Amino acid sequence: MSTSEVPQRSDAQRNRERILEVALAELSRSVDVPLSAIAKKAGVGQGTFYRNFPNREALVLEVHRQEVHQLVDSAAELVRIREPDQALREWMDGLARYVTAKAGLADALRQATAAAGVSAKPGYPLLVAAIELLLNANHEAGTIRPGVTADDFILAIAGIWQIDPQGDWQPRAARLFDLVMRGLRTGAPGRK
Repeated sequence: MSTSEVPQRSDAQRNRERILEVALAELSRSVDVPLSAIAKKAGVGQGTFYRNFPNREALVLEVHRQEVHQLVDSAAELVRIREPDQALREWMDGLARYVTAKAGLADALRQATAAAGVSAKPGYPLLVAAIELLLNANHEAGTIRPGVTADDFILAIAGIWQIDPQGDWQPRAARLFDLVMRGLRTGAPGRK
């Protein structure tokens, strides 16, 4: 078993989770927040912080990875517990929360991906797979028009990236997504 496969102690895991939670909030406010400030607000020492995240890039990429995985994982759960069209609409609300958090992290993420030499769109293939899962469930149920692709969906909701995340974004996002859902349902063959 390699070191990366060794499960963390529960207190070490809690420390890591606290660091990530604080980092999301702080980096969303300011890309230049000192790492020592994140460690202090998370209630961990410098050694604990740097054992988990050796540098800013590692921290930013992990915050982003965690946010993407939560959003992606929610798609499968929603398909399991909701009607397909309700799952899709509810997932859109999660997407809006992700987009507003990512807006704050955008500069930090750009810097981290450049410094780490990774894709400028980390997690994008996972998001596309989640969208395809939701769309396929809706196609099978007959709740959205036939032939809608993940690319179509992404273009249709592109306006979400234009909403000011510092303003009253929730009602605007809900209205946009309700319009998109209305359009997706137009021409749907009906529940199968």
